[in-house]
Amino acid sequence: MSFHNSSSAADITEVEKRRMNDMPGLDIDERDRDLLQRQRELEDLDGNTKVNWEMIKKLTVCGVAFLNDAYDMFAINIVAMILGFVYYHDAEGAAQNTVPKKWDTLIKIAVQIGCLLGQLVLGRLGDKIGRTTVYSASLMIAIITTIASAFANSMVKGFNVFVVLFIWRVLLGFGIGGDYPLTATIVSEYASPSQRGKMIAAVFSCQGFGNVLAPIVGIIVTACFKGAIDNDVRNLDYVWRLIIGLGCIPGVATLYWRLTMEDSKRFQLETAKAAAANADEDMLREKLLAKRQQFASDEPQQEEARVESPMLDTPELLAEQQKPRRAKTFMQYFGEWRHLKVLLGTSIAWFALDVAFYGINLNSAVVIDAIGFAGNLYTDKPSHFIIRNCLGNIIINILGSVPGYWIAVFTIERLGRKTIQLMGFGMLTILYIVLGFAYHKILDKSVAGFIVLFTLAQLFQNFGPNVTTFVIPGEVFPTRFRSTAHGISAAAGKLGAIVAQGGFMQLKDRGGKNAFIDHLLEIFALFMLIGFVVTFWIPESKGRTLEEICDESEEYY
Repeated sequence: MSFHNSSSAADITEVEKRRMNDMPGLDIDERDRDLLQRQRELEDLDGNTKVNWEMIKKLTVCGVAFLNDAYDMFAINIVAMILGFVYYHDAEGAAQNTVPKKWDTLIKIAVQIGCLLGQLVLGRLGDKIGRTTVYSASLMIAIITTIASAFANSMVKGFNVFVVLFIWRVLLGFGIGGDYPLTATIVSEYASPSQRGKMIAAVFSCQGFGNVLAPIVGIIVTACFKGAIDNDVRNLDYVWRLIIGLGCIPGVATLYWRLTMEDSKRFQLETAKAAAANADEDMLREKLLAKRQQFASDEPQQEEARVESPMLDTPELLAEQQKPRRAKTFMQYFGEWRHLKVLLGTSIAWFALDVAFYGINLNSAVVIDAIGFAGNLYTDKPSHFIIRNCLGNIIINILGSVPGYWIAVFTIERLGRKTIQLMGFGMLTILYIVLGFAYHKILDKSVAGFIVLFTLAQLFQNFGPNVTTFVIPGEVFPTRFRSTAHGISAAAGKLGAIVAQGGFMQLKDRGGKNAFIDHLLEIFALFMLIGFVVTFWIPESKGRTLEEICDESEEYY
């Protein structure tokens, strides 16, 4: 029996009462009535969801969280470029104005490492101690570490500015990591089935605005210091610190609202239900102990009665008739292949996507340079070079990324999550094959053609798996594991980002500057194909209640 089905609450109550009355020795006590009442409340919950101030506040807080997170993650593209001018302006040859590869990789991979840890740890804590408590803590961590990152500097020998920045950005990533499972879980549990996918997608799509905001801030701050920078390039030291530090403003603006948010009614009901299940088991244990003591003290009479009446209420029969409503543990639940394959599907799909997504988006300067928009690193004025690259970042995001996010938002309830994800992975596989195997031919014959194909790839990343890999894990797992399982799926994605940045992107200059990019695109195509295949392990959640999707039925208790 599912918590959400077509029968009325009264019918459910009568069925439960008859079932319990048919069991010898089992009375309908107050706990049973409380449990049935919680079931009825859960059934009514999805039907009574209306737009109100509380919903608007939660969506605003969650949307700002992802705008802020995207800003913090992708501003490092601009910061890394500026750090090259600040610390390597007097280097010789090709090393001039360029951060060495090992330091560039270190500061770009830092947030991804922190995110992976935060998604696992804070996701689990979200199920254990409450969504909103952990959600508030993750924001406070992000605010403190953002400010600390802006003041990063050389400390002692061996701890240069890059090492210090790496440490603070790992901690920043830990705070950001908590936003992924907790934001998805909070919105998912609050929204109605008909609007749930759209709301989760809309919150996540604010990431697109964060991607655009980072270069806009970069242009504004650089323009403010333009005269000082042209006189002395070391004045760019103020610019990168301001770009990072300003990233804490959205978080500070919404901190009070996060601190005053309450856990969803669904999570509160789940907590009460789990407590009732545990109490149920304790009561049965006491009954069995009392029955065994009774049999031990009067064994001859019980043996004679058993011969006359085989249906005697023995301890063994009592245990069989009164199975406790005990929730399966995480290992028991995912020990079944039908549940494990869903977790593997969401995790592998997210991993495959992020290999390409972060491989490209953390290295957008490569694409900007390929289309000839970057300018000359050695002869252009630093302020002109930085502003031009920031404009390139804005153009790339506005052409494909931002529209892709919002097309997904407005179609997800019509097309379905699984359909969009399959379509996105399929199109990306084709586009990366074309871009990879014909990379040099396309660039030689038509830069405009390359821009169109790359824009389509950005479009189908977001009108595709970048949105759906976030939405689906927030819907397809039981309430008691939802935050944990979403955190595992998201952490798999960040592992993909680490593999891309720390592994594949280290090969981009093999054979010359950016000479291996075509082969990297071919590798990305293979990962998109893997994502396409594992998507078939994931159920479609469109229009279904959370309890129906993952079969949260009484048999689990």
